[in-house]
Amino acid sequence: MAIEYLDNGNTDGTVLGQSATEKIAFYNATPIVRPAGATLVTTVGAVNTTNLRTSLNAVIEILNNLGLNATASGYL
Repeated sequence: MAIEYLDNGNTDGTVLGQSATEKIAFYNATPIVRPAGATLVTTVGAVNTTNLRTSLNAVIEILNNLGLNATASGYL
């Protein structure tokens, strides 16, 4: 099977989707629009086990929805 590259031969890079409403997916997942950024703990005083777990689960969910996580389960 031949490999197909997403490359146009220049050094400017490659963009998938021209706006936040265009849908993309990986590894045969259902295409979705750009996910909103996960609300992450940003201050040292707010860091605790519950906040950290919530932040990590939000990132895991985004990766799952894009098809970029190795497993669809495994939330903390």
